[in-house]
Amino acid sequence: MSDAELVLRSTRVITPEGTRAASVAVSGGTITAVLPYDAPAPAGARLEDLGDDVLLPGLVDTHVHVNDPGRTEWEGFWTATRAAAAGGITTLVDMPLNSLPPTTTVDHLRVKQKVAADKAHIDVGFWGGALPGNVADLRPLHDAGVFGFKAFLSPSGVEEFPHLDQDQLARSLAEIAAFDGLLIVHAEDPHHLAAAPQQGGPKYADFLASRPRDAEDTAIANLLAQARRLNARVHVLHLSSSDALPLIAEAKADGVRVTVETCPHYLTLTAEEVPDGASEFKCCPPIREAANQDLLWQALADGTIDCVVTDHSPSTADLKTGDFATAWGGISGLQLSLPAVWTAARARGHTLQDVVHWMSARTARLVGLDGRKGAIAPGHDADFAVLAPDETFTVDPAALQHRNRVTAYAGRTLHGVVKQTWLRGERIAVDGEFTAPKGHLLTRTD
Repeated sequence: MSDAELVLRSTRVITPEGTRAASVAVSGGTITAVLPYDAPAPAGARLEDLGDDVLLPGLVDTHVHVNDPGRTEWEGFWTATRAAAAGGITTLVDMPLNSLPPTTTVDHLRVKQKVAADKAHIDVGFWGGALPGNVADLRPLHDAGVFGFKAFLSPSGVEEFPHLDQDQLARSLAEIAAFDGLLIVHAEDPHHLAAAPQQGGPKYADFLASRPRDAEDTAIANLLAQARRLNARVHVLHLSSSDALPLIAEAKADGVRVTVETCPHYLTLTAEEVPDGASEFKCCPPIREAANQDLLWQALADGTIDCVVTDHSPSTADLKTGDFATAWGGISGLQLSLPAVWTAARARGHTLQDVVHWMSARTARLVGLDGRKGAIAPGHDADFAVLAPDETFTVDPAALQHRNRVTAYAGRTLHGVVKQTWLRGERIAVDGEFTAPKGHLLTRTD
């Protein structure tokens, strides 16, 4: 600790070994030691005493649609990363759509990186995209440092990112398996979706019927079969159907290399409470019933579901029409994900340590950053969130940093106020004030 430049002290520090009073020493942007609470700070080191506020590792959100460039009016790196910082997120991985161009070639990746370079308030990495006809682009994208590849098994909602049919999925997955890459999948079966009733209009019940659970279940079953056959690494995105959980648990037990995420909105919102016409609640797959939600929480607790990510998918307010069939499907959650999940988790008897496991440690592991992100441990980046877990606030859309302040959480009272956010030993957000952008662009090869 003698070379420490900074010491953060709290009566509650969340470490991989548990939550305890500790002093965390930082030098050169890296955690150098986690020491007893009353360890003296070395001469010249700055001491930040956080009192009883909890010091936790900065969250790692591996599912974010920044939409920059091309649809920057929907979000953008400047606003997305500020919102993330305000919510205690210090690393995000950007999805290959809905930007223009999509991140489906190395040239398109370079466009994204150039746009993000001077706008990122937090660290940013990138997913590549797997499309019909771009198999030859996958290995070059992998070598260029994308963290894996996103594919849709049903229409994505934007014409520049078409979905894969089963034969195309097999070809893309075989190529990705050849270099032991990771395929992350929006798993809904297009045939089941086409067969479901498509009534449109303002009734949420009609929208829910149009995205049935069996569309997810069938797509996941097909994906697991392909992964088993090829010994490929796959990740199921934004799981909402609890009916798929037995399939996933069986595959994991059999050694299939599959991981699974769910999202704050599936864990905190229910179909029964969605008002008709309130398309701020629309997402695909949809928010389902309370009984379904209970099973998702059980699967998180037993490890069938690995992690929780936002699937932050914003749009301009005019696209959130009162007709569920035509409204844009996506929920903005970056700034509110930690308090939303913590509010629901504490009510179900889970600890803040559990939330950190789901939203920081396991997400860092998913993208291979667990050697430097996702934990308060020596050798890791000094990325922190400072949380007052018992304080509450009522969600006011006007207070959000998202470019478009449409939120399904408006008016809700949540537990957990993020007081400060630190990136590599520098405080980047405190009480709604932000520094200039200090984020780095990350690659899988870093």
